[in-house]
Amino acid sequence: MSKARVLIVEDDPAIRAGVAGALESEGYQPLEAGDGQAGLALAIDEDIAIVLLDVMLPKIHGLHVLEQIRAQRPALPVICLTALGEPEDRVRGLKAGADDYIVKPFGVDELLARVEAVLRRSAGVRATPAHVLEIGECRIDLARQEVTGPGGPARVLPLREAEVLGYLARNRGRAISREELLEKVWGIDPRGMQTRSVDMAVARLRDQLGDTGPDYKVIITVRGRGYMLAGDA
Repeated sequence: MSKARVLIVEDDPAIRAGVAGALESEGYQPLEAGDGQAGLALAIDEDIAIVLLDVMLPKIHGLHVLEQIRAQRPALPVICLTALGEPEDRVRGLKAGADDYIVKPFGVDELLARVEAVLRRSAGVRATPAHVLEIGECRIDLARQEVTGPGGPARVLPLREAEVLGYLARNRGRAISREELLEKVWGIDPRGMQTRSVDMAVARLRDQLGDTGPDYKVIITVRGRGYMLAGDA
């Protein structure tokens, strides 16, 4: 049985062909675009499961493409591919809503493993049993990846934010450290790491929920311990 359709947005023909070949050999159906404009059109219009998105693209910059995908198809997983390896470049990608970030040059095995992991997490979120939370003026539908803030329409959450919210909901009533979230949601060893990924994901969640500070009502900061979803378990 054929695997998922994967959109590759990459302006280097050799890299694009290599990635497409590797995906096809594993049973995926690759779609290709050589610039940001074409990539964005395919991401919005086509039935695809994940986007592999180069950052430095002609016509439309990759991060602008990502912002438009998040605005129009927020639940679509996106992995950024880039030669920009500086921490500030990774931060920009994560702030824009990337679900993962791979720095060039990368190996085929690493790429395939990352694609498989993100798709597996996405399927896991979609398979979440019906679970609707009401916290103050916010309504959270974990199965649909939807949140409704005060006075606003329902919004679909990107994969990473949906995973963070789901983990906080499953552990409602206790503070979850950044290290635990990195390990359980991001799937990385937090020892010795200094990263703002968790804080940025929580900030994006709060924005989606209309949970404005300094007195947060939905996702509470517990000083020295981490984050906790408000209300009883």
